[in-house]
Amino acid sequence: MTTALEPAIHGDRVSLLRVLGPAHVWALGVGIVLVGEFTGWNFSADKGGALAALIVCWVVGLLYTSVAMIDSEVTSTVAAAGGQYAQAKHIVGPLMAFNVALFLVFAYTMLEVSDAILLGDTIVAKAGVEGLTHNSFIAATIVVLAWLNYRGVLMTLNVNFVITAIAYISIVILFFSVSPWTQGAVLKLNELVTPGNALPYGWIGVIAAFQFGIWYYLGIEGTTQAAEEVRSPARSLPYGTMAGMITLLIAAAMTWYVCASLMPWEYLGITYYPLWDAGKLTGSPLLENLLFIATLLAALASANGCINDAARAWFSLGRDRYLPSWFSAVHPKYRTPYRSILFLLPIALAFAFIADLNQAITFSILSGVLQYTFMSINIMMFRKKWPLGTIRRGYTHPFHPLPAIVLFCLCVVTFFAIFLGYGSQLIAMVAFYFLISLWFHFYRYRYVRRGDQFTMPWPKPQGY
Repeated sequence: MTTALEPAIHGDRVSLLRVLGPAHVWALGVGIVLVGEFTGWNFSADKGGALAALIVCWVVGLLYTSVAMIDSEVTSTVAAAGGQYAQAKHIVGPLMAFNVALFLVFAYTMLEVSDAILLGDTIVAKAGVEGLTHNSFIAATIVVLAWLNYRGVLMTLNVNFVITAIAYISIVILFFSVSPWTQGAVLKLNELVTPGNALPYGWIGVIAAFQFGIWYYLGIEGTTQAAEEVRSPARSLPYGTMAGMITLLIAAAMTWYVCASLMPWEYLGITYYPLWDAGKLTGSPLLENLLFIATLLAALASANGCINDAARAWFSLGRDRYLPSWFSAVHPKYRTPYRSILFLLPIALAFAFIADLNQAITFSILSGVLQYTFMSINIMMFRKKWPLGTIRRGYTHPFHPLPAIVLFCLCVVTFFAIFLGYGSQLIAMVAFYFLISLWFHFYRYRYVRRGDQFTMPWPKPQGY
């Protein structure tokens, strides 16, 4: 730990600390996402029924596998804080990079807000005390986790690894406790998902379910934000990201199977606590309490990772002068982007007290899907400008351009699904990004040192 806190100076600037390994990358990615198994995914059952929730689990799993593969290749080459922002800066251009960074900050901050609200509501529901509100729990969660992030990335992601692992193990314990190999003993899948109610709204319900189906995996791409703080980006990022994706695919399948076998889709689609409710329905107080604690830990891990990632994206904007360079300061002792962490703290608190859970989730999903759409275009341009063999890659994803095409098509379907349920929010957010782009192009970009923002020692791209 002494070594970790020694101030390392590169030139005249204090840099972020390279102390993370593949396990921390896994903890960051899975930690952000796993809360989606404890709440969020199940709202897709309300849109299209239990079978629709399973279909989107698999199809959206394909979308995120494409995201993880594409991200692993580009990030193992562009290893810098800001993740997809740094990729866009080098491959597409400054305006796209500015927008991508905002996508990241909005997606993670709104997800952090959702996590804090979920944690507060879960404690209030468990306490059952009249007059008790979630406000104090929300504030304490956001402030304490911001302090943890302020104190250092190694400690932050060590904590995330432990609490994420406990939450994940609770799903495994629940799965094997209900004898999944013996239908009828505890689980009643055959009775609850009958041909008559499997798809109550038909295939349009399946499309509508995409809006919340991505909650199974939303945020796994956040592993790239650690690019500048891992010891070996070319090895740790692909390994941690792909291992995280496999972990989540297994957790999603087990979660759907247990919950759809214990609850009718009409209830599953509206509850905020599907796994905790599943624990209650087993009749075991031990499982009920375990899933209650795991719900809290999953929310904490997700909020913790979101603060980490949002701060890195904001920090990167400041470092390149896309925003005032004041935000690019690194703490001389803890080596964290402390000003970005502190700046985003009151914003998260404000949204936590004015937005409800559904709105916060929707804003996070909207920003996330905008970012995924960019990624499908980004990898196509990356391969075209720098074909295989022209620059060193830590990982090369197979089947190109199929994953990019699949990702783009699934993003279009998801946008349509969001439009069906939250059309006004979608239009408002697109209008916001359009106006902020005009501000950046006509005003802010004059402050950018254009020659300093491109840091990769790559040859001139083909065609230029």
